[in-house]
Amino acid sequence: MLPPLDPTSKSEGDGQPSYNDAGLLVPDRSRLALTIQQPWAELILRGIKTLEVRTISSPPHQLIYLYTSRKVSRAAYAGEAMEAHSLDEESLPLGVVVGTVEIVGCHAAVEEDAAAACVPTSALAGKYCWELAEPRRCPIPLVPRYTPFGMWFYPFLRQGTKRRRKNGN
Repeated sequence: MLPPLDPTSKSEGDGQPSYNDAGLLVPDRSRLALTIQQPWAELILRGIKTLEVRTISSPPHQLIYLYTSRKVSRAAYAGEAMEAHSLDEESLPLGVVVGTVEIVGCHAAVEEDAAAACVPTSALAGKYCWELAEPRRCPIPLVPRYTPFGMWFYPFLRQGTKRRRKNGN
């Protein structure tokens, strides 16, 4: 069993996991977060969903944060997945970092991926499957210091902080 994240610590990181004296994973300011809707994030953290379906191929192998969007997926198969895995929509955390997962590979989606992706085969056409491993849950969801803009963002590091001067001054 992997240790949980420690929401009370701060770290400057090199992208590699670091642990405090209690053996808890310390948040890494340089780690990217992937924005994902519920119930998919919860299913990833439970180890049920091991493939993430996207329209683009995944970045190289890396450990990422899972950030839950502020809305639950309204796709019909999301409701079916919640029912099949006894998830209560009201209890799913939204708008927070809920854990980490490793992207370990990527391949073009095929029909056989449907069960591991927790989606129907019709949702796989023309898509890629990001292969996920080693999910770790935050014992307490982390509120990002900086809010997302798009699919990827740095929840604990401000990006683009250089000030632009007017009139070239």
